[in-house]
Amino acid sequence: MKIALAQLNPTVGDLAGNSRKVIDAITHARDQGAELVVFSELIICGYPPRDLLLVEGFVEECAAMVKSIGENHTKDIAVIIGSPLPADDQTGFHSAIANSLLVYSNNEYINYYDKRLLPTYDVFDEDRYFTPGNEHRIVEIGTTKIGLAICEDLWKGDDSGFSNRYSDDTDPVSQLINAGAQIIIAPSASPFVLGKAHKHIDILANHARKHAVPVVSVNQAGANDDLIFAGQSTVVNERGEVCAQCKSFHKDLVIIDTNNLAPIKQSARPDEHIIIEALTLGIHDYVTKCGFKQVCLGLSGGIDSAIVAALAVRALGEDNVLGVSMPGKFSSDHSKTDAYDLAANMGMNCITMPIETGFIGICESLNPAFTSIDQPELGEFLPDLTQENLQSRIRGTMMMALSNRTGALVLTTGNKSEIAVGYCTLYGDMNGGLAVIADIPKTMVFKVCRYMNEHFAQLGYDEPPIPVNTIEKPPSAELAPNQLDSDSLPDYTILDEIVERHIEGHQNASRIIEETSFDADTVNRICKLIDRNEYKRQQMAVGLKVTTKAFGPGRRMPIAHRWTR
Repeated sequence: MKIALAQLNPTVGDLAGNSRKVIDAITHARDQGAELVVFSELIICGYPPRDLLLVEGFVEECAAMVKSIGENHTKDIAVIIGSPLPADDQTGFHSAIANSLLVYSNNEYINYYDKRLLPTYDVFDEDRYFTPGNEHRIVEIGTTKIGLAICEDLWKGDDSGFSNRYSDDTDPVSQLINAGAQIIIAPSASPFVLGKAHKHIDILANHARKHAVPVVSVNQAGANDDLIFAGQSTVVNERGEVCAQCKSFHKDLVIIDTNNLAPIKQSARPDEHIIIEALTLGIHDYVTKCGFKQVCLGLSGGIDSAIVAALAVRALGEDNVLGVSMPGKFSSDHSKTDAYDLAANMGMNCITMPIETGFIGICESLNPAFTSIDQPELGEFLPDLTQENLQSRIRGTMMMALSNRTGALVLTTGNKSEIAVGYCTLYGDMNGGLAVIADIPKTMVFKVCRYMNEHFAQLGYDEPPIPVNTIEKPPSAELAPNQLDSDSLPDYTILDEIVERHIEGHQNASRIIEETSFDADTVNRICKLIDRNEYKRQQMAVGLKVTTKAFGPGRRMPIAHRWTR
């Protein structure tokens, strides 16, 4: 049998647009001789639809779209399409919804399947919306018996450390095999996490070897809000060998012949390259799917704004990215020259909006008020956190004014290390619509920038984009005389390990100290800062997720609490 893996990039809620993509893929697959075309999980509505599923009429319209496609566009071909569907509700208390697959062939309905294992952890919340299916489904296409599964039915939490959640559940794959399945087809919508791709392939391969059947997994590509989907739809043969794979981070259509599933050679790319591809896609899809055409960002001459600018240019083109230098009283000469050198390297526009006039005017308004309540004037005693934050907030206000005037989306430039400990200013440098590197630790920011410069042509740049001085100079917020990040924070190699262990590993300070031998006072201080600054993170822009635990929907810490670790 010739099976087409249709790896598409749907937009959540764009039922008509997603349906057109499905129809086009069916036509393309049929023209290439495919007998069956398989789409990703919930392709009709896009993943994750979240509370759109609860809006009156949404699920019914999704079902109608699939029915129209199946009855009008599947002549001489079979299709497997993912969509939410109204489900039988055995409790009688609410209108149930299923995460389903529908099978059509030659413009006739064949069968359906409802997802049985519903992930509810990290960014997943499927128990909130869906009723689990309770039956396995085998469909016969030609002479081949196909067992249907959806994403978690295969993963069973093994890829995320939540396998214990399903310890009492029946294995859907074993039931399919016992029912005579000759091949397993499992559409998915599995978000990208750095390092997880090989785990998914291992899971597919283990199923294939255990049951001696090929396994086909068709994943979603593209990005929706904070989640990025790498695609990488994969086919493994009965020996567990990868024999076909769609492109990473791009839509694709690959046709396989189940009679000739020979292994292919796989090539691995370094983490830096994968992060660049993921964030490029994340920026592009967030900006375009939200209806923007251009972005703007502050260029401080530092490495964080440099990497965000370089990624934005790669995602949207240099004509659609506006850099802004906003020098103040404490800005160094190199911060201004580095910003313009960066812009020149990539051919993007950069303008200057000094903050000093606004800063003086606000000081003249604030200082009399401070004096009237027996508070020191701004800058009377240094360091002055209020004065430092005021500079950042002036910059944030000016960027939002520029966004209002031009219609460009503001990109924020804070990295995971600094956001974790609150080394960022609410309504200042945190102003914006998308936090591009909010899940990238500072040490990785340096690695990615060096990789960009070393492989600039391969990545599509005309010359190395990041000025050498930007990479080599000590990081500084430049909000006070001779200020350096190291005045307030430990070395980033130490900070990043503490952040990773505390956020992604859920380790408390005592365990971190024991396992790393880091200075106890430093570890305790950083852990307290991470916990204390939750209120900032819950007000920040949407951040693109690339690690196992990002600041966003998958991490739900209370703001007001007194638990200490």
